[in-house]
Amino acid sequence: MPSAAAEGIQSDRAEMILGLARHAFMEKGFDGASMQDLARAAGMSAGNFYRYFPSKAALVEALIARDLAEVEGAFRAIASSPDPLGALKAALAQRLAAACEKSPTLWAEIIAAAARKPDIAALLRQVEEGILRRILRVLALVSGLPEEEAARRFDAHARVIFILIRGASLERPAGQSLSDDLNALILRTIDRLLDEALAGTGSP
Repeated sequence: MPSAAAEGIQSDRAEMILGLARHAFMEKGFDGASMQDLARAAGMSAGNFYRYFPSKAALVEALIARDLAEVEGAFRAIASSPDPLGALKAALAQRLAAACEKSPTLWAEIIAAAARKPDIAALLRQVEEGILRRILRVLALVSGLPEEEAARRFDAHARVIFILIRGASLERPAGQSLSDDLNALILRTIDRLLDEALAGTGSP
């Protein structure tokens, strides 16, 4: 069994590899960055590199997991908030701002790769469905409806909200932020979608 120190070194090395992979995918594209290129950049032999990540799909899965961990933390905070609807709206606004400040290139590459590679497409579907489930759980909590009924009733609203935020981060001009007017319009649209979804459920 590896010692705690050895496990820490392995974890640090994996984080370093993920940082290199993120940069390489953004710079060269998913297909342009080879596993051999990444191994050389990490100063590792190909054999040792593959012990950490045996494929590009494994790298993408780990990169996605890092982002998803942040999302999960945000939804835990929303669920424990005394005002989960207000917390959801605030979190979505923060996510929109963060998505539009960061370069969209990596996610654009992952989405493009998903159109060609079934393993990447499957990972992307899992992430998208996971985020949608979390939005629907908050709406179930706010509305007081059972989760299954909330999923049926609010599925379309949750999907449109997801599409708005993802689309805004991917479609903005390269190197530029969304205009204040466009950002405000997206947030007003999200607010209206949430208010429409919850109308008649007895939620505040």
